[in-house]
Amino acid sequence: MADTALQVGIIVGYMLVALAIGVVAYRLTERTAEDYYLASRTLGTVVLLFTTFATLLSAFTFFAGPNISYGAGPEWILVMGLMDGVIFGILWYVLGYKQWLVGKANGYLTLGEMLGDRFGSLRLRLLVAGVSIFWLFPYVMLQQQGAGTAIEALTGGAVPYWAGAGGITLFMIGYVALSGMRGVAWTDTLQGAFMLVIVWAAFAWVASAVGGVGAATATLGDVDGNFLALGGGTYTPEYVLSTAISIAFGVTMFPQVNQRFFVAESKAVIKRTLPLWPVLVVLLFVPAFMMGSWARGLGVQVGANENVLPLLLAEYTPAWFAALVIAGAMAAMMSSSDSMLLSGSSYFTRDIYRPLVAEATEEREAFLGRVGVAVFATLAFVASLFQPASLLQIGDTAFGGFAQLALPVGVALYWADTTRWGMYVGIGGSQLLYLLSVFTDVVPGTVLGGWSFSVAGMVIGLVLTVSVSLVTSHCLGEDASVYATGAD
Repeated sequence: MADTALQVGIIVGYMLVALAIGVVAYRLTERTAEDYYLASRTLGTVVLLFTTFATLLSAFTFFAGPNISYGAGPEWILVMGLMDGVIFGILWYVLGYKQWLVGKANGYLTLGEMLGDRFGSLRLRLLVAGVSIFWLFPYVMLQQQGAGTAIEALTGGAVPYWAGAGGITLFMIGYVALSGMRGVAWTDTLQGAFMLVIVWAAFAWVASAVGGVGAATATLGDVDGNFLALGGGTYTPEYVLSTAISIAFGVTMFPQVNQRFFVAESKAVIKRTLPLWPVLVVLLFVPAFMMGSWARGLGVQVGANENVLPLLLAEYTPAWFAALVIAGAMAAMMSSSDSMLLSGSSYFTRDIYRPLVAEATEEREAFLGRVGVAVFATLAFVASLFQPASLLQIGDTAFGGFAQLALPVGVALYWADTTRWGMYVGIGGSQLLYLLSVFTDVVPGTVLGGWSFSVAGMVIGLVLTVSVSLVTSHCLGEDASVYATGAD
């Protein structure tokens, strides 16, 4: 009972701190869409780094990553901690820096707005917004579902699932609608720093309890199978590369991450942030995922619906410390959801409402952005009550879905001869084929001896974008070299 009260107290304390930050941010926020969604492009190095960090890694670090390491071995550190950290860092420069330059010069708030203006195409703008919202919606729902389940377990059923998920949803609506990007980024900075400190503290505590890092790692040699074999078991070269590529490219196109490419204060901020990103990722993933592997070697038994890290901490750390880590994971879950809600709202208001409503104004758009947060969160909450298998599957495959956008976007940013029809076919074709691979047997889920179709779909999208652009540019005379405005 005392542990439960402590966990609930920590969650409530975090919410109060976040709300206080939101109030301060609201007082500094102008009543414009640019300030609400992008904090007027004023984020510095530390805040930009940590808001991206907390938005991406939060609950995954505490739950999913250690679970994977527990089941398949510590090579997951190679997939996520090293490869994805480096790949995303490179993409941040190759795509993110170029996007920042274009966005700052033209005042863009979303990816759809940038591409729609680039090709003078309302249809393309709506296509990009539709694809992004389709893959983002189940992710918001999954965060609410996770929060509701965790609170129900935390209180021993005293707070039912619907009440926990509903309470978290109401809080996030109020907080995000109030504070916008500025408040979200400030809170994420505190949350990211907290995650680093608490994960390393847990790592040191468990290591000390079992006789040191060497003793804990030595137990992994006793695990049956290919637990420590490089490239063995689950971790075939094709699986490792497919997973790392899909996640890194998908993360780059996640709306809540992609919009952060627009918010840096200056070139210097971006250039300082890029080399720090892989370091920060490794500092977080190595201890978290190693603890998941240690748990396997130490004989911690994990049930089908249980998470390994709470069980490991419960066995080797004091109850109050385990409570602190798990309650921190709950707060981290909210740090992801708030950014998703803000991004989902911006794609709706900026890419659907603004181009379709002639009398749209900055003030009205900012107001509707707050309304959009409430609508988006409420719809996701209602969906979470039913826990539909189809939405769960969409959420599980969203990285690959977002990854299909990355190469056509890269072509559009760097190749002046890209055409709107190249973008239509490249994005639409790869999305269609990827959906068929996920939900049907028409397109195989893996190809060429184990490569994920998400990677194959990316290559197909690239080929379609380039080839159709060449045909339409030379045969139809489509002018693709200037930024234009207006509809098709």
